[in-house]
Amino acid sequence: MSLDRRKFLKGGLAAAATAGTMAAPAIVRADSNKTYHLKMTSAYPPGSPFYTTGPGSATDFVKRVEAMSGGRVKIKFYAAGELIPALGGFDAVREGTVDMNWANAYFWAGKSFAAQFFTNVPFGMDVLGTNAWLSQGGGQALWDEVYAPFGLKAFAAGNTGMQMTGWFRKPINGVEDFKGLRMRIPGLSGKVYEQLGVSVKLLPGGEIFPALQRGVIDAAEFVGPYLDRKLGLQNAAKYYYTPGWHEPNNVTELLINKKLWEGMPKDLQAVIHNAATACNEISFAWCNANNAAALKDLVDNHGVKVGTLSPAIIKRLREVTSDTLSGLTAKDPLAKKVSDHYFGFKKQVDAWLDVSESVVLSQKL
Repeated sequence: MSLDRRKFLKGGLAAAATAGTMAAPAIVRADSNKTYHLKMTSAYPPGSPFYTTGPGSATDFVKRVEAMSGGRVKIKFYAAGELIPALGGFDAVREGTVDMNWANAYFWAGKSFAAQFFTNVPFGMDVLGTNAWLSQGGGQALWDEVYAPFGLKAFAAGNTGMQMTGWFRKPINGVEDFKGLRMRIPGLSGKVYEQLGVSVKLLPGGEIFPALQRGVIDAAEFVGPYLDRKLGLQNAAKYYYTPGWHEPNNVTELLINKKLWEGMPKDLQAVIHNAATACNEISFAWCNANNAAALKDLVDNHGVKVGTLSPAIIKRLREVTSDTLSGLTAKDPLAKKVSDHYFGFKKQVDAWLDVSESVVLSQKL
């Protein structure tokens, strides 16, 4: 009986241990089975290629998240004006009115000047350098630091690549031609243009064409040939200039309520982050695949006159950009921290490009 009692106790302890090891996974599985029903808004109107529809867009992101999560994350998407105003995303996500927003960080310059560095920087890095900075160079940590006081989290979720200077109703032959222009242009480049006498207007994408057509503005930049043609800008202005000194790349921002983000299981955080990363790559490929044919169509069939800003104009813009950034960041310690880090990383990237891609691209092979 003594032996049987010992066997009984041993078996009971083993069973209890087995039950204990099974209990925790059962709790985790219950939590993991929760379905998240989220709302996401955008700064861009319904039907906008790249931003709202098509490969790498907000709706593509929504589909990817639901598929990758096995239906555990379902996102209801609202284009600009369908739930909140086009540029209301920052406050809506911060306040918890919506869970996510799809826009660009430079729209929030009034909230934090440093935010602009996470969309683009005039004469800054291209898409390759920017992705390297954000993903591997410490840029994401700085983005987190800038948004932490607002209770927000952000990821790169798209990129247009190099943009065009923009559309002008009259030719731009010299720096003096900028003086007095009323131009739609957001971000740091708008601050540069202001130093040249430009009256800068911040308009969401859906308002650019009517403003340019009616003469409310004299010039505008949006993205590049395909998306600009979609807005119909060729019907409001005929002078189309390059290069995109002001936006060597342009990051689409996925903005998330931080409290929501931190409360999600790690696997769903990974799903959202990876879906955003996929859209970041796919959207850039989409732009490169479509811009060449669109530009040819604009010239051949719409009478658009493509021009290149003169070296003298570029030289002056570069000088003003340097002075403007130095002056503005000196007033904001966090912006200066981000700026110094950004340009420090750019210096490293440029040194590599000078002995790699630049060598090949400079040759007319």
